[in-house]
Amino acid sequence: MIGLLEIYIEKTINFESGVTNLGQKKISRAVISRLPRYYRYLGELLEEGKERISSNELSKRMNVTASQIRQDLNNFGGFGQQGYGYNVKTLSDEIAKLLGLDKEHNVVIIGAGNIGQAIANYHAFDRSGFRLKGMFDIDPALEGLEVRGGIKVRLMDELEDFLKENDIEIVALTIPKTEALEVAKRVTKCGVKGIWNFTHKELNLPEDVTVESVHLSDSLMKLFYKMNSNEESNK
Repeated sequence: MIGLLEIYIEKTINFESGVTNLGQKKISRAVISRLPRYYRYLGELLEEGKERISSNELSKRMNVTASQIRQDLNNFGGFGQQGYGYNVKTLSDEIAKLLGLDKEHNVVIIGAGNIGQAIANYHAFDRSGFRLKGMFDIDPALEGLEVRGGIKVRLMDELEDFLKENDIEIVALTIPKTEALEVAKRVTKCGVKGIWNFTHKELNLPEDVTVESVHLSDSLMKLFYKMNSNEESNK
């Protein structure tokens, strides 16, 4: 899942030094940042019932060279066998461990509007080891609204107690940006170490808190740029 995986990469791997939790081997940020993509494609292969795959087959799916895939995975021990390729389940499990996804991580969403509800109902939550534990909003009209698997919207006056009682590690913010910093400070005081930020507000938080900001407009502008570049190259 975009963003949540990046939060756990930041928490398990020191980008400044390039040192991973596997030891003192230095690994580039580019390699580390590709791990969520490998994990996503391997998940798709598992859903298809695929038991093994070669680097050449995987390269065609991912549009990454087979050589690049082998180099990336060799940083973490390789995982493949010559003449056999990669066992899909084994490789997926190993990458999950690298990303910290071999354990469950509790998540709360603050903001029960359209974006918040869409995230709550995203199917990849469970597969990626993230457990949606609660959803909050300031609007009394939304209290009790069931959004997913029996989870109902709660009001913000219950927030602090809920975060502490349920060992919440990550909070997704899908609220107006004017409220973002205040709410972010509230949750970090309760021990939350990861913020998935959809508010378009830059959050100045303690260094031990990881923030992954999702700017939908930035993504759209990148799309326009790529479209324009393609048009220019075809003239």
